[in-house]
Amino acid sequence: MNAPFALCEETVAQVNLHDPAECARIADFVYRANGSPFHLPQWLKAVQCGTGQKATGLVAEKGGEITGWLPLTIVHSPLFARALISSGFGVDGGPLALFEKTAHRLCRVATELAVRESCTSVELRGGSAPADWDVQADSHCGFAGPLAEDDDAQLLAIPRKQRAEVRKGLKNGLRVTVGTFEKDRAAHYACYAESVRNLGTPVFPRRLFDAVLCKFGEDADILTVWDGKRPVASVLTLYHMGAAMPYWGGGVWDARHLRANEVMYYKLMCHARGKGCITFDFGRSKTGSGPYNFKKNWGFAPEPLTYASWTAPGCEKRDVDPTSATYRRKIDLWKKLPLGVANRIGPVIARGLA
Repeated sequence: MNAPFALCEETVAQVNLHDPAECARIADFVYRANGSPFHLPQWLKAVQCGTGQKATGLVAEKGGEITGWLPLTIVHSPLFARALISSGFGVDGGPLALFEKTAHRLCRVATELAVRESCTSVELRGGSAPADWDVQADSHCGFAGPLAEDDDAQLLAIPRKQRAEVRKGLKNGLRVTVGTFEKDRAAHYACYAESVRNLGTPVFPRRLFDAVLCKFGEDADILTVWDGKRPVASVLTLYHMGAAMPYWGGGVWDARHLRANEVMYYKLMCHARGKGCITFDFGRSKTGSGPYNFKKNWGFAPEPLTYASWTAPGCEKRDVDPTSATYRRKIDLWKKLPLGVANRIGPVIARGLA
């Protein structure tokens, strides 16, 4: 007697991100599987639009239903080895799958795609990787915690020493705005560009921030702190499944003595609650770094992040870690560049730092 239905095998295929129906289907899976904003097709497309790096991805299916998804960015640069990143310019976005074996299958197919695209490596931000991949769980930590019920409770939830810094900032007569208009975008880029130059890091192209704001719509905005008419600190935040995720933020030199960053993050917590968020995701930081300690001072507990990579036989592992010894002298030199020069050449370099 014939079986009532044929057993379906799981398949993996490269997606067409130009197909709106396919993108919608993938986004639905991301939400159902509790994925990150860096798993969403609009993130991939914003990165492609903003940096010129190619967006793609692999979908696993069984019986017409998605069982796994691996968002990918093909990153190429004259200064760094060509690589396949999951997910490009994000801090999460590794294989999202219903079963571990599906996640590993996606990784294996990704290595085949890497070879076809002349990429020397595949890099995952999170997710399960095959046992023979290089896994690192001590380089970065994430910080997230619940938001309080109102503004006063939010202030009291901050540990005493850090709360004192916030209160000092609140007494400085600083003004806070939230929006996505040209004035907001220009203020954000000015603050962010100066901040990363001071840290010795090339700035991303402004069109990347514009593209993210465009693709995410109401799920992204900019909060800026002003000293008079001058922006002194600003952050671009993503809102995803009840979590506020301040992603690209920074301040000018004067932000430190004005406590503008303290005001910025406190006001963002209050603003996020008004958008219906219940969680504040402070993002990742290099373990033991200044930002790592800053976030701990706010009362957030560090959670180690797991990253994994595969390197093609005969190739060296890609190194784009700005804190590594390889780049220490370059970082010191970059800090001394005039801001105008850094802003002109930085985006050309940074587009390869996914």
